[in-house]
Amino acid sequence: VVCAPSRSSLMTGLHTGHTHIRCNVGGAPLLPEERTVANVLKDAGYNTGLFGKWGLGDINTTGVPWKHGFDEFVGFLHQAHAHFQYPRFLYDNGKELHLKGNDRPGRQTYANDVMNERALDFVRRNKSNPFYLYLSWTVPHFEPHVPEDSMAPYRGRVPNGEEYVNKQGRLKNQRELGPAYAGMVSRIDNYVAALMALLREHKLDEDTLIFFTSDNGGVMGNFHNDYFVNTAGLRGQKTTMYEGGIRVPMIARWPGKIAAGKTSNHVWYFPDFLPTAAEVAGAKAPAGIDGVSVLPALLGKQQKAHESLYWELPRYDAQTKSFRKEKPMAAMRRGTMKVVRPKPDAAVELYDLAADRGEKSDLAAKMPDVARRMEQQLDGARTEPRQQDEPPHPWWEARS
Repeated sequence: VVCAPSRSSLMTGLHTGHTHIRCNVGGAPLLPEERTVANVLKDAGYNTGLFGKWGLGDINTTGVPWKHGFDEFVGFLHQAHAHFQYPRFLYDNGKELHLKGNDRPGRQTYANDVMNERALDFVRRNKSNPFYLYLSWTVPHFEPHVPEDSMAPYRGRVPNGEEYVNKQGRLKNQRELGPAYAGMVSRIDNYVAALMALLREHKLDEDTLIFFTSDNGGVMGNFHNDYFVNTAGLRGQKTTMYEGGIRVPMIARWPGKIAAGKTSNHVWYFPDFLPTAAEVAGAKAPAGIDGVSVLPALLGKQQKAHESLYWELPRYDAQTKSFRKEKPMAAMRRGTMKVVRPKPDAAVELYDLAADRGEKSDLAAKMPDVARRMEQQLDGARTEPRQQDEPPHPWWEARS
């Protein structure tokens, strides 16, 4: 869906109609009693580290990662702080970590390089201990900027697309959007290669379970004729309830346990990560969550399918610090059938994903009983979110 609610589902095992972080307010915090996968794994004897974007509680709130199971954190607490590629500072747990050469108008130290190196250092220091590393880079994302060594190879090879212009003036504009985006993707490739090389160096690569995924679907706007095919031809994109907004790859690597080069058609989502990680670690997942362990599917065994999967993205009113009193944009999948409310209070649409992967044929008029039943299930799958508490932002002007 979008950054913060997706990450909240990943961390808590609750779907986006139950987790209390429902939108990209970004500073709205987890409460002290809300447990995360890091809490579960830390209790099971793992050292835990997060390097990158958090999004579940800003500084001076109850939601910071070091209050929710992470021993170490370096990165961005608020999702909008993470829009800066060259910020003046990151957070190193509760302290500001100032980045060399990034005071105005400098742009010397790339934030993701810092976060990635700290993640590698975490692995080195924990090579003899069980560890959980949540490596949450912030690229590719707008602001679309990357160091020259990553961008230069794509000039003249990748179309520029439309110029990226930030109307608020917070983020730096980019005339060469296509090469910059390609460069950000390549930099991620290099980060992954460095991590894999380090794991091999310390003989950890055969005994480490690695997941690689994204928090939401891709974007198409501004790119020349959808040059990067970010949604693989699916309808919609980030912020929508169509498959292009919610379906993402999940790559898993675990030599000797997960068969190499295999694909699975099992449908699962972010709430399943917490119980899966708990089962792998021999720990117990919290009661009352929406996720189920998909370890059987990973191991190539019989896996029970979800009865239903649910997503939503309600609208937030910053003036009242509350969500609008309306039926939110939402979707539910049951088997191959999917019901979508594309806009708040809109009539639902119905699709059979087995026959219509691109969601081009709305079946609601042809199958009114199914549409009506699934709409009732859609509306009953959620709880009302709590009021959000957005604190002041000491980093709001932390651009370079």
